[in-house]
Amino acid sequence: MNLIDINVMFPTDEKCREMLVRLRWPAGPECPRCKMPVVELETEKQLFYCKQCDYQFTVTAGTIFNDSHLPLNKWFLATLLLCEAKKGMSACQIQRTLGLGSYKTAWYLCHRIRAAMAEVDKPMMSGQIEVDETYVGGVGRGLNRRGRGTKKRPVIGIRQRNGELRLFHAKNVTALSIEKFMRENLGEDVDVLFTDEFNIYPGIARRMGLKHRSVQHGIGDYVRGDAHTNSIESAFSLFKRGLRGSWHKLSAKHLQAYLEEMCFRFNRRHNPNLFLDTLRHMVTAPVLTFQKLIA
Repeated sequence: MNLIDINVMFPTDEKCREMLVRLRWPAGPECPRCKMPVVELETEKQLFYCKQCDYQFTVTAGTIFNDSHLPLNKWFLATLLLCEAKKGMSACQIQRTLGLGSYKTAWYLCHRIRAAMAEVDKPMMSGQIEVDETYVGGVGRGLNRRGRGTKKRPVIGIRQRNGELRLFHAKNVTALSIEKFMRENLGEDVDVLFTDEFNIYPGIARRMGLKHRSVQHGIGDYVRGDAHTNSIESAFSLFKRGLRGSWHKLSAKHLQAYLEEMCFRFNRRHNPNLFLDTLRHMVTAPVLTFQKLIA
């Protein structure tokens, strides 16, 4: 799917709505309140009516698209741009590319798409796992310019080799916080845990009953057999290139949203139906109001 395909296949709101109906209700339209079958009214906006609870609604009601005055064709184009941009795309670029009226509109649009990319139910990770931490944000001072001891924001990364990636904005990098993320994401069938020489990892592995191997970056030991953290570090590198080249500056408040976007795209990088998969998430995700976003 590319931009030309979007304009050819979904030139009008009617065509866009038809696709959203198929994605939201594969078995046919149903009432979002009582889950009963509904009838379609003969209106321009493709209204549905539920006799059971006397409720009229559209396919976008109660979704990420809720109360949007932006043409659905532009929603579809913005979704494709965010899906296919390996290093992400800024709201300013979206505004220029789609000819949106204001930066605020583009910023809110991008954040709603990101909110749909944040999955609630994620499968537990197994096999060979790499865990590491990195720091993003302002420039540090003195000897600790690159991480611990600075005002930069810590990000915890967990990656299953040949599998999924998870990134988390953490308040701090302590054994307690890292172990919490690991317990929430690692299943019981983890083969081995790979980390660097940070001294908190052996204790975490022992408490969780995991086989642990590490490398010592401080002495130039980056690979020892199959022990390395190159996979998770490559993911960190990709996110930071997006930060420097596309977004330029992120607030701590919204950092997790950008991390979720990056993971969503990274974990589906081989999915030929990434655009439709993203739309499916958008018609099943809850409403995100502007007041809630900036609260």
